Amino acid sequence: MIRALKNIISLGFMAVLLAPSLALAAGEKAAPLVVVADTRKFTGWEAWWTNLYNESHFWFTVVTVIVIPVVGLVFGIITDFIMAHIGIDLTSRELAEH
Repeated sequence: MIRALKNIISLGFMAVLLAPSLALAAGEKAAPLVVVADTRKFTGWEAWWTNLYNESHFWFTVVTVIVIPVVGLVFGIITDFIMAHIGIDLTSRELAEH
């Protein structure tokens, strides 16, 4: 049973490693794939974001990884502020089961 499981895992790894070669199977006749975002309808920060995506996927990734936790922190602080004003106290923990 363990040997069969090892064989299945090995085949899975081999499939993942060989998958890029399937994309090259079309040979020289295949047209190169270009991934871009349409920026014609965007203005302001949306245009900047899509242009960043079109120019450098690396910097787009770096900015995205930084922005997501910052936005989560800001939303959390705003939510905590609103909940404190409506009477929900999250700073103390009292169990309601007793």
